[in-house]
Amino acid sequence: MSESSKLAVYPGTFDPITSGHVDILERSLALFEKVIVAISTNPNKQPLFTLEERQQFILDALGSNSERVIFDANDQLLVDYCRRVGATTI
Repeated sequence: MSESSKLAVYPGTFDPITSGHVDILERSLALFEKVIVAISTNPNKQPLFTLEERQQFILDALGSNSERVIFDANDQLLVDYCRRVGATTI
């Protein structure tokens, strides 16, 4: 398995996180060594929760699986973001 195939990006606003988000993230962790949760920001929208709160909600929902999750804020085009971090799977 190549290095880039071990890394996936899971984009979203996660505002708030749902059971569906957690399910997809847990399934992703079964397939990839690391998953970047790219929390999207949109200056035209007012989120309910801060980036830090959304990250903490995800950590709380994952429990012990969280050591393989990387958090990042993303405000660029998703394909450009994936290229920058070296991920080939969304």
